[in-house]
Amino acid sequence: MATVELKHIVKIYPNTEGSRKKKHLKGEPEKKSNLKVTEEGVLAVDDFNLSIKDQEFIVLVGPSGCGKSTTLRMVAGLEEISKGELYIDGKLVNHVAARDRDIAMVFQSYALYPHMTVRENMEYPLKIHKMPREEIDRRVNDAAEILGITRYLDRKPKALSGGQRQRVAIGRAIVRNPKVLLMDEPLSNLDAKLRNQMRAEIIKLRQKIKTTFIYVTHDQTEAMTLGDRIVIMKDGVIQQIGTPQDVYDHPVNLFVAGFIGVPQMNFYDGELIRKADGTYAVKVGDAVIDLSEEKNAHLKAHDVQGQDVTVGVRPEHITLDHSEGKMVKGTIDVAELMGASEHLHINAMGKDGIIIVPTLNLKASNFQIGDPIEFTFPGSMVHVFDKRTGLNLEDGPASN
Repeated sequence: MATVELKHIVKIYPNTEGSRKKKHLKGEPEKKSNLKVTEEGVLAVDDFNLSIKDQEFIVLVGPSGCGKSTTLRMVAGLEEISKGELYIDGKLVNHVAARDRDIAMVFQSYALYPHMTVRENMEYPLKIHKMPREEIDRRVNDAAEILGITRYLDRKPKALSGGQRQRVAIGRAIVRNPKVLLMDEPLSNLDAKLRNQMRAEIIKLRQKIKTTFIYVTHDQTEAMTLGDRIVIMKDGVIQQIGTPQDVYDHPVNLFVAGFIGVPQMNFYDGELIRKADGTYAVKVGDAVIDLSEEKNAHLKAHDVQGQDVTVGVRPEHITLDHSEGKMVKGTIDVAELMGASEHLHINAMGKDGIIIVPTLNLKASNFQIGDPIEFTFPGSMVHVFDKRTGLNLEDGPASN
C-alpha cells in the first residue's frame, strides 16, 4: 500500500501575544504551557522524524496537547507543515491537497451525515470520485461484511449505538482502499466495554485490509495492544519510538516510564552503588538490591559511576518475600481488592506508590489501612534514572 516518511517536521502556530514575544531575544525560546514559544510562534510539533513501513500499524500516544493529533492532521493535509518534508510512497506531498493524497481519516466524532443511511454514508466518498455503481455496491457490501454492519445498511446513524456508528465511520474510510488510514482517537467517545470490543475489531480489521495505519490516542492501553510500534510524545517532541514490549521493558526516561504501564511505575530516591568488583547495586532505604547481569553490562558499557538516582519499579514487579534480606519500609494507605489481585496504595520514603499482590498469596487477605509493610524487588526489574536529566542510565550518562 504505502510507506510514510516524516523528516524534521515542525508545526508552528503564530504567537498572538506579541508584547510577550518582544521581551525575548531572537533565537531564545520561552517556555509557556510546556510548549516552546519562539520569535516565529508556538512550537506545537518540533523536529518530528519517523519512517513508517508499508502496512505497519503506528500509534502516536501521549497526554492531551502533546502534538499527536496535529501531526496526524499534517499527514492528512488538514494542517500546513511549517518546516520539514512529508513523503507518501516516496512522493513529497507537503503541498498536495488532502483529497489527492490517497488517504482516509476516521475522526473521534464519527462525522456521519445524519440525513443519510449507513449505505449512503459509506457510498458518499465513492460517488464523489464518480465510481461506477457496480463497483460502489461491491466495495460497500464488502466493507459492511468485514465490519459486521450489513444489517444496518438501511438505518440512519441516530438508530445506531456508538460502537455501530464508529464501525460505519471506519467503513466509510476503508471503502476507498486508501494507501494510508488515519485514526484520530476513534474510541474515546465509547464506554470501557465498547472500547475493549472495538480494539479487538480494529485488530481483526488490520488483518483483513492491507493498508498502513497511523492511529492517535491518549490511552496507553490502546497503544500497547494495537501498535506494531508506538511513538510517545510530550510537549511536541518525540520521547521514544519502539515496540510496545521494548518501551515497557526499557523506558528511555522518567516520562515514558511513568506514562507507560497501568498502574504507573513507582519512583523512589535511591543510590546507584558501584562495588569494588565493578558490579552495580541500588540502595533504596535500608534495602540493597544487586542488579542483573544484563543491567550490569549496560551500565559498565557506559562506565556509569555511583551516584544518587531515581529508582523505578513497576507495581507488578514488587514482592513481599522476606527471603531477600533487608526490605523497603512503608505504610498502607488504601487496599483495593481487584479480584485476581489486591492493589496496595502505600507511602514509602515519602513517596506514594502501588504494589500489586496476587490474591493467591495468603498475605493478600489481611491488609489493613495504616498497617506497616515491607517490600523488595528483583534486580532484573529495576530502572535507574539520572537524577538531573531523568534519562535511563542504562543508555549512558547525559552529555554535559
